[in-house]
Amino acid sequence: MGKLDGQVALISGSGRGIGRAVAEKFASEGASIVINDLDEGPALEAAEAVRALGGRAEVVVGSVTDPDFAERFVSTAVEKFGGVDIIVNNAGYTWDNVIQKMTDEQWQAIIDVHLTAPFRILRAAQPVISQAVKAARAEGREVPTRKVINISSVAGLDGNAGQVNYSAGKLGVVGMTKTLAKEWGRYNVTVNAVAFGVISTRLTVATDDAASITVQGNEIKVGIRADVLAAAEQGIPLGRAGSAQEAANGVYLLASPESSYITGQVLRVDGGL
Repeated sequence: MGKLDGQVALISGSGRGIGRAVAEKFASEGASIVINDLDEGPALEAAEAVRALGGRAEVVVGSVTDPDFAERFVSTAVEKFGGVDIIVNNAGYTWDNVIQKMTDEQWQAIIDVHLTAPFRILRAAQPVISQAVKAARAEGREVPTRKVINISSVAGLDGNAGQVNYSAGKLGVVGMTKTLAKEWGRYNVTVNAVAFGVISTRLTVATDDAASITVQGNEIKVGIRADVLAAAEQGIPLGRAGSAQEAANGVYLLASPESSYITGQVLRVDGGL
């Protein structure tokens, strides 16, 4: 039996990278997953990977910044799997520049995806969780521990040159996490954050080419110059970037039953950076 048997997890940005690794980790422990990605192809591939591990999966394609996304995301979990037990707010990307060159569009886009979108998802989930808790108490049943894990970054905790938008959004996630831990304790929901350091994904791959991704019509540069990444890894006590699977393991720690009395905390998964 898996430690997440019978639980339903919403994981935004789970078609690729860390999000997909989290989905596969949770599925291997028995959870049913609502997968999300901007693009249908990666989302469907992630869903198949979850099913191959014995889990159940549903797909919600689209941007987490769309005004109707949160309701679609949460309602899919309720309609297909019967409720919500775990929420992982993972979707995001970076769009960097020094402050004097950063446009209002760059600032707002990153705040929207990293802070406004998780706020909307959690707001949409509140009535579902509240109703389930009230029903359990009315019937004399034990209220299970539900989990929220918000993804932050060491850039939010420590700052990072060229990332005033991203750093502000990720520190905002910490404030939201600590506040929701106080508001949702009465529902027996733990709310924590994971702050990642350098994790190997398509956004941080070592490259000397001008690689980019397209996000809602904008071309966003991705990857890190090989010499810059090597220098960054030298500053990590463990001497290397983390893998997506190692990042997912950090998220799983806070989703596991063993973390039932841990809430309002920020776990750094950064190799000791």
